Order: sequence, then C-alpha cells, then structure tokens
Amino acid sequence: MYCRKCGTQNDDNAYKCVKCGEILQHTGGGGGSGTAPQQIPNYLAQSILVTLLCCLPLGIPAIVFSAQVNGKVQAGDIQGAMEASRKAKMWGWWSFGVGILVGIIYFFVGMAGAM
Repeated sequence: MYCRKCGTQNDDNAYKCVKCGEILQHTGGGGGSGTAPQQIPNYLAQSILVTLLCCLPLGIPAIVFSAQVNGKVQAGDIQGAMEASRKAKMWGWWSFGVGILVGIIYFFVGMAGAM
C-alpha cells in the first residue's frame, strides 16, 4: 500500500506510513471509510480483446489507461483512477467501432470484387 502523503510503499496491513507517520487505513467503527479501496473498473480484459481482435492502434491507449487504474487507486488518487478508467473505456469503444467499420468495408469490397 502506498502512502497518499509521501508515496512510500508500506506493508498492506500497515496502519501508519513507516516514513511520515500518515494514517493509511481506518480500522472501521465511527463511520469511517474502512479499509477496502474504492472499486473502479479498469477495463483491462476488454482493452486487450479489442486490441487483438479489432483495432491495434486504438487498442494500445486503452491498455495503457487500463493499466494505470489500479496503481492510482492504491496511491489514493481516486480522481486520476476514475479519469484513467473513463479514457480506457472510451479508447476501447473507439477501437471496437473502428474494427467493426473496417470489417464491414472489407466485406463489401470483397463482395464487389467477386462480382
């Protein structure tokens, strides 16, 4: 677990940062945030699939943004993780759309060539 204040990597079970003393996780109780990090979808599987099956140039940014999500959540950068997740989803859909469009064009060009 990374410290939100100084960025030092600590043990996952640590309560305080070993370098700066920042509290890393709450023990529950008084309505605190608890120890579970916020779940933000990273779209990594979808990004890999659209990269391999649809459109390589547009799928690569989807993979890059997908890979950033979990690290940003662990570092406490929830806004950055949400933005990376949004961009991964957007690039994944663009890759899928372009792949389908190219497939349709390829089909019609092949049919025209057969006539």
